[in-house]
Amino acid sequence: MPNLKWNHPKTVELKEYLLTGRTRTEAFLERYMAALNIPDRLAEAMRYSLFAGGKRVRPALAIAGFEACGGVGDAVLPLCAALEMIHTYSLIHDDLPAMDNDDFRRGKPTSHKVFGEAVAILAGDALLTQAFEILSDGREMAGVDPARVTAVIAEVARGAGSAGMVGGQTIDIMSEGMEIEAALLEELHSRKTGALIRASVVSGALLAGGTPEQIAALRRYGSNVGLAFQIADDILDVTATAEELGKSTSDEARGKKTWPAMHGLETARTMAAKLSADAVTVLEPFGNAAWPLRAIAEYIVARKN
Repeated sequence: MPNLKWNHPKTVELKEYLLTGRTRTEAFLERYMAALNIPDRLAEAMRYSLFAGGKRVRPALAIAGFEACGGVGDAVLPLCAALEMIHTYSLIHDDLPAMDNDDFRRGKPTSHKVFGEAVAILAGDALLTQAFEILSDGREMAGVDPARVTAVIAEVARGAGSAGMVGGQTIDIMSEGMEIEAALLEELHSRKTGALIRASVVSGALLAGGTPEQIAALRRYGSNVGLAFQIADDILDVTATAEELGKSTSDEARGKKTWPAMHGLETARTMAAKLSADAVTVLEPFGNAAWPLRAIAEYIVARKN
């Protein structure tokens, strides 16, 4: 990877950093998917959503957490691929008629619109389970301390499972169309969106052998950035066009409670900015090694899609 420094123009260097991380992650995913011996229709559906675009923020956070704790090289790439598979599965299932019933994702017809609901469900199932196969594959994780691998698997599972993303999605479904308290909205989004984002940066740090103090700091960073990411999404939901978002239906139109709807647009912006600033504050002990994490925290609340 290029040796990018925090004291260079950060917008340019972050774009390069994200592009490099995305390229490395997608090259790994291409190789891995090509080697799978699975039914053609399933492979087509998995690839359709996996390579549909996207910012690859979770792999970028994993790489940045890995590097902030002294990690070097490609040992982080299986983790990046696994995180993106889990994120993609969640989007496929989130778009289903039983969930959000979306017709478009990233400007393209959603998986169930192209492949039918059954194959879309199976593609999501396959991506989720394949992610954990990657993380537990001794060939892919060769040379990594098995104790670190186990810690990473547990961290990712917590972020993706019933205590994290799945639990948050359950709260989301159960509270649709209802008036909910601010505390429940924060819990919902901290689980549904924030948990896997937190797991991404923490698991990268765990893979690099980060100290308990480093892991604790990056866990706080991930919690703040994860919630800021969702607030920024809610803001874009009411300020961006359908073309910019790549979808046609807003959460508010579906009866979901959003941060702008509950607190007002300007207050929501202030909340997101404060979370981003708080995330940056905990990175001080990492020095220059954490410049990508600082830049990502700022990018997350400034992005336009």
